[in-house]
Amino acid sequence: MVVFASVALALTGPGQTVGISVFVNPMIEELGISRTEMSTAYLVGTLIGALALPWIGQAVDRLGVRRIMALVGALFGLMLIGMSLVTNIVGLTAGFVGIRMMGQGALSLVATTAIALWFTRKRGLAMGIVSAAGGVGMTMIPLAGERLIFELGWRNAWLIEGLIIWAVIVPMAVLAIRNRPSDLGQHVDGDLHAPTDAPEVWGVTRREAMRTPFFWLVTLGVVATGTLTTAVVFHQIDLLGSRGLTPAQAAANFIPQTVATLIATLGIGALADRISPRAVLATSMGMLAGCLVLGTQVSPGLTAIAFGMLIGGSGGAMRVVEATELPRYFGTLHIGAIRGVVTGTAIAGTALGPLLFALGLGVTGDYSAILVF
Repeated sequence: MVVFASVALALTGPGQTVGISVFVNPMIEELGISRTEMSTAYLVGTLIGALALPWIGQAVDRLGVRRIMALVGALFGLMLIGMSLVTNIVGLTAGFVGIRMMGQGALSLVATTAIALWFTRKRGLAMGIVSAAGGVGMTMIPLAGERLIFELGWRNAWLIEGLIIWAVIVPMAVLAIRNRPSDLGQHVDGDLHAPTDAPEVWGVTRREAMRTPFFWLVTLGVVATGTLTTAVVFHQIDLLGSRGLTPAQAAANFIPQTVATLIATLGIGALADRISPRAVLATSMGMLAGCLVLGTQVSPGLTAIAFGMLIGGSGGAMRVVEATELPRYFGTLHIGAIRGVVTGTAIAGTALGPLLFALGLGVTGDYSAILVF
């Protein structure tokens, strides 16, 4: 299940900002739209896509991870293929609705919720492995995408990504994924026998969870990380290009981001059961602030590597906190519905970041002021 969830998380890449970022400049050029129009289409598409996440989370609770992953994989592949046919701003916005809802939102939600259902005592370690392995695969997507665009054009690149989703996610969901250990006569954490003091499956309702301060602490941390990280990554090619990096070097900056994500998710995941989530939240925010400030001075070389590692580390730390602490505090009976609200809110936040940065660039002619702000 850890392997399957890692593969699914990695293949959310085409719907994630890192996967979309390499398409931004060539699509702007061919479609004849401005950067602000592109960012606005992304905003509208992301906001509309986020609205469905609470209901998708409820569907996971009712129908199980297996069925929902198969459905999401089929729709995600279809939406990616649809992006290859875009000719105007309306089609672009509709495409963003689909790939953000199904890719960044639904597939990520289903993959990480599967781990919450299969692990309790070892949940932090399992989620750390999934987040690290999935993050590595996810951040390889823009490198592959940039190469496909260079060789075949952006339309064929979208088409190929959609076909890959169909070829991998749908068969894996149908043939390999199972909802809970009990479906195979197994026990949580891979124990040979159920512990005698193990509680039955439990969980508070979504409404009860949303009445607690901890729910909103985690949600706001996820929103802050998602909004600002998305803004940077969406404009990364242009931002780093303005600092002297070539498009290939700017795309390669996803490599230190991957390394830092790997370190943060594995390290924090292994320690998740023994350290305070408040400390991890504060550390994540500190790394994010450092990345934004460094972005005003970044240049080819070590500062670019540090820039990538800070942004990757921040996102990796926050991902582990959200995925491990919510099931621990609120149980797994309604975890899909609870995490659906968090994921939907976070994705709505990510819609605002790219437009905010585009507007800042339009007013000042540079990214420095908006990064400091």
